[in-house]
Amino acid sequence: MSTATVTNTSSSAKTSAASEVIGSNGSISSMFTTLLVAQIKNQDPLSPTDPSQMVSQLTQLSQMEALQGLSTQGSTNAGLLSSLQVLTLGSQVGSTVQVQASQLNLDSSAVKTHFTLGSNSGKVQLVLTGSDGRETRVDLGARNIGSHAYTLDPKALGLPAGGYQLRIEDASGQKLAVEVEAEISGVRLTGSGGALLQLGTLGEFDPSAITQFKGRAPTLQS
Repeated sequence: MSTATVTNTSSSAKTSAASEVIGSNGSISSMFTTLLVAQIKNQDPLSPTDPSQMVSQLTQLSQMEALQGLSTQGSTNAGLLSSLQVLTLGSQVGSTVQVQASQLNLDSSAVKTHFTLGSNSGKVQLVLTGSDGRETRVDLGARNIGSHAYTLDPKALGLPAGGYQLRIEDASGQKLAVEVEAEISGVRLTGSGGALLQLGTLGEFDPSAITQFKGRAPTLQS
């Protein structure tokens, strides 16, 4: 009966100590030390803790601290890579890029678009869907396999300014991605430490959407 009481007290002390340490600083090392002291103080004198169990616990502690160190190092490296990405993108302001875009903002300015066909198609259409759900289909005619370019002129098509979703459809109805060409006008930092590219009036795009860097336009010297 006495042994059962001692065991319950030990379990309660471990739980209380763990909660206190985790709540204060979350240190694995401090938590282990507190639990070990509580275990020794509250162990049954008639049945002391097996030393081999302590060795096993110390080994587990070492492994956990090593993993914690790797995690911290990984977070630090991720932060450095993010900062490097921002600096690199910032140096590209003024450069022209090609990005994959499923949606963009249109005004009266023409936009250079690109798409790639995996096979010959007797009919290709550029499909634009406005924020009001209205769909506009631009017939691009028959196209062969390979890469193609098309200049989208909202003014000529009678498209009002606003946001649009866009895609390419071939004769079989297969939906293909559209890429747009524009100049990087700025880089905006996000709250999570990432960055978004500002492509003029077209909107903001994730750097992962970039498919090609085209460089800066040559400066004319007077």
